[in-house]
Amino acid sequence: MNTESLREEVCATAEERPGVYRWLGRDGRILYVGKSVRLRSRLLSYFREETGKTARLVAEATSVRWDHAPNEFAALFREMHLIRAWQPEYNVQHRRDRRYGFIKITREPAPRLVPVTRVHNDGARYYGPFGQTQWLARAVHELSLATGLRDCSSDTPIHFGDQFEMFPGGRTPRCIRAETGTCPAPCAGRCTAAEYNSRLRVARAFLETRSRRPLEELSDLLKRATKRLDFEYAARLHDRMETLERLRDHLSGFRGQIEHLNLVYPVPGFGGDDRVYLIRRGTMWGEMPWPKSDAARRRASEVVEGAFRPALADRDATLEADAAAEVLLTLSWFNKRPDERRRALTPGKWLAASRESVA
Repeated sequence: MNTESLREEVCATAEERPGVYRWLGRDGRILYVGKSVRLRSRLLSYFREETGKTARLVAEATSVRWDHAPNEFAALFREMHLIRAWQPEYNVQHRRDRRYGFIKITREPAPRLVPVTRVHNDGARYYGPFGQTQWLARAVHELSLATGLRDCSSDTPIHFGDQFEMFPGGRTPRCIRAETGTCPAPCAGRCTAAEYNSRLRVARAFLETRSRRPLEELSDLLKRATKRLDFEYAARLHDRMETLERLRDHLSGFRGQIEHLNLVYPVPGFGGDDRVYLIRRGTMWGEMPWPKSDAARRRASEVVEGAFRPALADRDATLEADAAAEVLLTLSWFNKRPDERRRALTPGKWLAASRESVA
């Protein structure tokens, strides 16, 4: 289909309402995904561009498809999920999480703490997000030192002390950290798997803000260094403690933000298609039509009670890939729209209002 035919199709069938659109190439691949509050006007604007990225996109496209949405909030989430699923070549937003960093606990025989800029569906544990990725790399290094986790490369062979050795005789550690006592050297069989995992549990508890043990141990080391007048070592310990305090404060603060994102969010929709979105710890748990009768209100309250019933998973501070993307999007939406945040209700307030309305 040529450009003029595409334009005529948009003129004839697209509506002036919220929606998500997709530009497709000759082989059916998705070139670009976008959303708009006024879908028809947005699509027609593409045909007015004569140069640049937009003009190249329209020239390469063979078709354009769209789905109408009840409101901008729904369109925004739909756009994000399509971009993450298809990774269109003309998209930049949602494709790379360059502005944010995460701490990853790798899935390896001797797991490591690694600073990363993307969250993958690889079964690993992620903590974050963090806005300053350069500082994060230093914080991860300091936490690895404080907890005794290795920070060598992923291809380092691991040989725990309780593994069977065909040719016993000892192995040589791969780095100097084994000699300085900041790594238990699982590369050289100097610790068992259980001993290493014990250190890993300390790091996890710290990242989940359930424990201050690394800071307490550093404080003891600092006191002993000061007592023996080793001020240079004491200064390094003090800097390490400051970095880890900052790391813990950030994790605690962000987790607090997530805990406050348990919301029942009513949103007016196009043509009276009003919706209620259930946001649990910053992620989209579900949606339902706005209840317009007492019976519908009672059914909606049952759904809300089920959605926000406390669960063990709520105490887990890790983020999976899709959850991380949704949390960041939800935070951005409400931070830019304080009036919308004030209109959203806590589950308790929604349920109380529901009981009053049907009484």
